[in-house]
Amino acid sequence: MTLTLRPFQADLVQEVRAQLRQHQSVVLQVPTGAGKTVMGASMMINNRAKGKRAWFMTHRDFLIDQTAQTFDRAGLDHAFIASGWPYYPQHPTQIVSIQTVVRRLDLLTPPDLLIWDEGHHIAAGSWAKIFEWAKGAKHIILTATPARLDGRGLNDYAGHMVRGPSVSWLMEQGYLSKYRAFAPSMPDLTGVHTRMGDYVASELDDAYGSVLIGDMVSHYQRLAMGKRAMYFATSIKKSKQIVDTFNAAGIPAAHLDGTTPRNERAMVARAVAKGDVMVISNCSLAGEGYDLSAQAGMDVTLEVVGLARPTQSLSLYLQMVGRALRPKTEPAIILDHAGCLIKHGLPDDEREWKLEGTEKKKQASGGTVRTCEECFGVYPMQKSKCPYCGHVHQVAASAAREVKQVDGTLEEVDPVKLRERRKAEEKEATTVEDLIKLGKMRGYKDPIGWAANMMTVRKKYERGREQMAQRRAEHQAATLRLW
Repeated sequence: MTLTLRPFQADLVQEVRAQLRQHQSVVLQVPTGAGKTVMGASMMINNRAKGKRAWFMTHRDFLIDQTAQTFDRAGLDHAFIASGWPYYPQHPTQIVSIQTVVRRLDLLTPPDLLIWDEGHHIAAGSWAKIFEWAKGAKHIILTATPARLDGRGLNDYAGHMVRGPSVSWLMEQGYLSKYRAFAPSMPDLTGVHTRMGDYVASELDDAYGSVLIGDMVSHYQRLAMGKRAMYFATSIKKSKQIVDTFNAAGIPAAHLDGTTPRNERAMVARAVAKGDVMVISNCSLAGEGYDLSAQAGMDVTLEVVGLARPTQSLSLYLQMVGRALRPKTEPAIILDHAGCLIKHGLPDDEREWKLEGTEKKKQASGGTVRTCEECFGVYPMQKSKCPYCGHVHQVAASAAREVKQVDGTLEEVDPVKLRERRKAEEKEATTVEDLIKLGKMRGYKDPIGWAANMMTVRKKYERGREQMAQRRAEHQAATLRLW
């Protein structure tokens, strides 16, 4: 079977190949569902035709299986460097487990090309170690979301970023599904205290990040009954509770997580394809790169995503909602019980991705000294034993943060009104302090950096208006002189 790319995919592949002539490493950013693995397979086929070796790098076991299926459909024979898979180290085309290969670097020779799936993790320990080991090779870093929660950018690992089409364009062309989104209204901040004119950060975080709004079963019954749904939970325990509530209501549901055996995952996926299971709830499994059809071995389309976990990560949010945006005849349904839409915006908002990251400022850890409970002597926080009386400080086990569910109703999000409201909020924020406060209220990971960028854009706009007014005045004066 030959591989046929969509026109926009073929253009992106050509651009990446052109950039690799100038740079050792290139990022290819395309939205979830746009076919990163297919484009990666195409580039590996081109590499193979030149007699060169290539590795496709993955970090989850189900991604190995899904990539192998894509390569098979493309007619690209391959081998594996991954625990539990056939090992033929001399094969020129390999699907590679990052966790496996990082332990074998002294036994292997770097290939000519490495293609990194979900490459926004490239700065992580094992990834960075392999990247450094294969520094002389060419690298293609595939990602839908080139942003990390820790603020680190990808500019240390790539010299150029090739940007794919926007989510909105892909929806207009029919490559991704349109959607209807339902979310809670803005959180009630009346109980959040202020300090020095700003919201107390810990209380603001609680207002946004520790509550799930509305009963999941009743909202599913009212807005998405009979549709295949994927819910994202905060923990394995919470995910299983979600499954129990759906099953109790007569809606067949199943739980999946990273420890679920591979054959059981496939069995659940096939049950969803056949309609025997309508709801999957998962914890830390079905975000990045998860393809339900590949897991089932047959065509199956998710129609609903339920967000039952708050997140500060824009990347994770986009990965989660992207599970339901595969093409379909009817709009996908997003049931946001966690307020992620208000925090991160709509899935098809225009976003400017950059190689450079956002430096996160170190936060105070709560002080550098400790007061002894017995003698009230003060000593360094690093010490657990008081140097004055010998009392040993007992560190209380921190309680796991509980995400509570409260009553409420999700309302359909009007994209136009939401964007207008956000623009109005930004217009009303006339100072840096106002913008920082707004950034915190929205849950941005770097509200100070966002505020600074907004002020820079405004100053450029004002300078542009002044220059335009000056040119207009000069033109009018010149016209009068001619008369």
